[in-house]
Amino acid sequence: MSTTRKVAIGLGIAGGALLAAWLLTGSRKKKTKEFLTRTAADLSKSFQKKAKFPEDTDVHYV
Repeated sequence: MSTTRKVAIGLGIAGGALLAAWLLTGSRKKKTKEFLTRTAADLSKSFQKKAKFPEDTDVHYV
C-alpha cells in the first residue's frame, strides 16, 4: 500500500475514535446510548421478520 493510502486510513480511524469519544462524554452519553439501543432493537426486528407465504389449501391440477 502506498503511504498516502496508509495516512488516509489512519486519519479515518482516528476521526472515528474521536467522534466516538465525543459522543460518549458528558450529557451526550445518555442520548447516544438510548439512540444506539433503539436503533439496534429496530434492526433486530427487521431481521426477524418471517416470510409470509400465502396458504393455498386448494389443489390446482393442470
